[in-house]
Amino acid sequence: MDQILLVLTTVLSLEAIYLAIFIQMTVNKNTKSLRIVEKDIDEIQEDIDEIQEDVEEIQEDVEEDETDTEKSKRFYTEIDGKLHKILLEIDELKKLNK
Repeated sequence: MDQILLVLTTVLSLEAIYLAIFIQMTVNKNTKSLRIVEKDIDEIQEDIDEIQEDVEEIQEDVEEDETDTEKSKRFYTEIDGKLHKILLEIDELKKLNK
């Protein structure tokens, strides 16, 4: 009877050892997979940061373009006003010369 218990205990101990080995292998495999995913996430985050910087630069360019457009509109309006005054003065000079 003691031998049966000894054999049973030995078999159960070996089974526990094999299960521990397989569990540890699975944990190691999952840890490796998580490291790969973590690396990919870091790369994606870097890409997102670069894209954010590009978007900010584009936004600044657009704002500058809007400012330039507003300046151009004022400039052309000013020129139009001056041309209008010149045309009026030319009309007055024509009337005076008649």
